Amino acid sequence: MAKLDEPKVLTQKEQLDDKNKKLVRKLLWLVLGSLLFAFALVPIYDVLCSVTGLNGKTNNTAEVLSTAKVDNKRWVTVQFTTSVMPGLGWNFYPKQGSVRLHPGQIQTVVFIAKNTTNVPVVGRAVPSVTPGIAATHLKKIECFCFVNQTLKPGEEKEMPLRFFVSPALPEDVSDMTLSYAFFPSTAADK
Repeated sequence: MAKLDEPKVLTQKEQLDDKNKKLVRKLLWLVLGSLLFAFALVPIYDVLCSVTGLNGKTNNTAEVLSTAKVDNKRWVTVQFTTSVMPGLGWNFYPKQGSVRLHPGQIQTVVFIAKNTTNVPVVGRAVPSVTPGIAATHLKKIECFCFVNQTLKPGEEKEMPLRFFVSPALPEDVSDMTLSYAFFPSTAADK
């Protein structure tokens, strides 16, 4: 008769099975953690971009607008460039290639998008600002970016951008470029 306090001796197969079960549990936790990280990445990235101005996302609150004063002593030139990614089937361009404004002065620029296909097409614009230091100082009040835009076959649409450059922009920066890249999207994308 076996004593109760004697440890059970496992065979090699049982030991291997036990190790495999532990490995499977660890891998499942790794997959679950990766999925959670992937879903959290988009909101984390949005916050990072809003705080740093990375990728042209800037803080557009009414508080920023109400505290901005026009600096009539200097000028800033904002140039506009556009690109359309393959597969979108659009023409997209600004009505004017650049504007010259005082920091703090609100400006509206119109972009034109035209669907050149014979089917409805959904696109989404992603902005970027150069030089990088200027990104946090470009304040968009109204923008078509980061929102799906649907154009019917042959439809042409005006897309306004209303913005200002913060007077806190370093004085050695007198030129900046705002670039928009339009990507194909789906109506299901938010």
